[in-house]
Amino acid sequence: MALTYKKAGVDISKIKKSQDAIGKLIESTHKLQKLAKISHGFGHYAGIVEIPGGKLLATHTDGVGTKVIIANLMKKYNTIGIDCIAMNVNDIICVGATPISFVDYIAANKNDEKILKKIVEGLVTGAKKSAMPIVGGETAIMPDVIAGKGFSFDLAGMVVGIVSKKDVVLGNKIKTGDVIIGMKSSGIHSNGYSLARKALLSKYNVKDKIRGVGVLGNSLLTPTEIYVKPVLEMIQKCKVNGLAHITGGSFTKLLRLKSIGYEIDSLPKLPPIMGLIEEQGVKSEEMYKTFNMGVGFCVIAPKNQVNQIKSIFKKHQISSQEIGKITPKKGVVVNSIKIA
Repeated sequence: MALTYKKAGVDISKIKKSQDAIGKLIESTHKLQKLAKISHGFGHYAGIVEIPGGKLLATHTDGVGTKVIIANLMKKYNTIGIDCIAMNVNDIICVGATPISFVDYIAANKNDEKILKKIVEGLVTGAKKSAMPIVGGETAIMPDVIAGKGFSFDLAGMVVGIVSKKDVVLGNKIKTGDVIIGMKSSGIHSNGYSLARKALLSKYNVKDKIRGVGVLGNSLLTPTEIYVKPVLEMIQKCKVNGLAHITGGSFTKLLRLKSIGYEIDSLPKLPPIMGLIEEQGVKSEEMYKTFNMGVGFCVIAPKNQVNQIKSIFKKHQISSQEIGKITPKKGVVVNSIKIA
């Protein structure tokens, strides 16, 4: 029987229905503050408000999901904070915003000074790579809420960004004929871990050394790549019509930008960790809807911008390649498989 994200306990279709219902409630608050005019609300990578002076503020919140379980199994906590920063800043740059401040939230079942310090060391590493200050945070010790033996925790954060009207990127300018450029991921990043754990940990131990993968737990803990600096440079130097952080829902995320056709047919070589997951009985369609498949970020731009965009990412030591194109037929197709 094929493994799916739904069988691992995460039903994306039901989550989408919940999000739609939540979105309608959220919209009822959009006119409550006269000093902040809603420019773009629920449903994109960030909420945007216009503040006095004509500037746009973008906000986003995210966490690292069940990747914290792997950190606990490996007793390694100094990289999970990088993931928390990455999941926030990589989303907020999708609207063209520069991240300017961050606050974190750590909920744990008990206080452990050494572990908490390691988690924050990761947050600081990620913040430095993003050129973004951490301005505050909250640590909540809740033994009656956070279950588990030993140290158990959850990690999330919120980022604020700023963008001028001329630099905002929402995807509405995407058109047929544009190309999709994929930026290399560093691994699974911070999504799909419920399925990854279901597929891998029923057969392997996190300490197992696997050919081509290395120590399994270390591979699963590889920090999420941070794309802030090259993306912000690219926005200033190139014509860009759409930006997408490939996270939960993988390439179906592209439909957040514009309801148009996204045809992907030139993915990079499958990362070994994802090949190992697929070998455990996860079908291609499920892989394309769950994991980034080696592409952590997508840029959609006119064909004549491709070389300059690739050169900017190369300068920042992130490889990239053309992975597809925009078509008039609505939906997302990856390697001839329709996933949305």
